[in-house]
Amino acid sequence: MNVPESKKSPMALIGEYTSLAMVLPISTIVGGGIGYFIDRALHTHFLWLVFGLLGTAGGIIEVLRQLQRSEKKKSSE
Repeated sequence: MNVPESKKSPMALIGEYTSLAMVLPISTIVGGGIGYFIDRALHTHFLWLVFGLLGTAGGIIEVLRQLQRSEKKKSSE
């Protein structure tokens, strides 16, 4: 799937950028959800926050990775 940016269809570009916009909120929600269920299992009240922050950090890292890949593709053209 090494199609140059200029040769991608508009719908492919829309899909690529939409996925970028969805990575951060989804990773935060998933991390918080995992923490919530662990909180319920262990009868604690703080793990949802810890896992939510870990999910947010993971989402930020993934967005940065995708942006770096996109920049490398643009510079190699």
